[in-house]
Amino acid sequence: MNGESEDSTGLHLAAVSTLHLGPVDWQIKRGECVSLSGPSGSGKSLLLRAIADLDPHGGEVRLDGVACETMAGHLWRRRVGLLPAEPFWWSERVGDHFITDVAETLDMLGLNPAALEWNTTRCSTGERQRLALARLLQSYPEVILLDEPTAALDQRSVAQVEALIEGYRLRHNAAVVWVSHDAEQCKRVASRHFTLCDGQLEACC
Repeated sequence: MNGESEDSTGLHLAAVSTLHLGPVDWQIKRGECVSLSGPSGSGKSLLLRAIADLDPHGGEVRLDGVACETMAGHLWRRRVGLLPAEPFWWSERVGDHFITDVAETLDMLGLNPAALEWNTTRCSTGERQRLALARLLQSYPEVILLDEPTAALDQRSVAQVEALIEGYRLRHNAAVVWVSHDAEQCKRVASRHFTLCDGQLEACC
């Protein structure tokens, strides 16, 4: 499936492949949210990690015409941010993972700013998901890659996360790739929908 156009803005994938995935050609416009679904093991997380340049891959990934391979990895991942299904924490104290004031973001996610003083081990899975989202957004990425960001959340928290990402996308004209197994969520958050099956990307009707 080739979604390329003459417009160089946004995220472009050309013949991206890794392990049993691809080749994938894909374009996500600035300000657009697309959903991605597929069976477990189909390669959804692998695709996100390739886009974020976390795993070796073939093909080319470009943002606004700039190739990933021309940038240092940490600079690329500041522009193209990945929220993995299981976020990594490198310090015991939650607040050590933040470099800016995120009190407003935490409040929008239903979290008390006092959570910054918590030990990461006392956080529930859902709390860690929301804290990791706040941590990701503090760097103001231009592309957000979300690997099932609401899988462990209750209905209220799901709505809060969806609203926060929607607001961020509109304010910053960010491109969003949202991996979800929830068909209704895909309809709510995304304007276009794709599936991965046997390593191949297909557009949904």
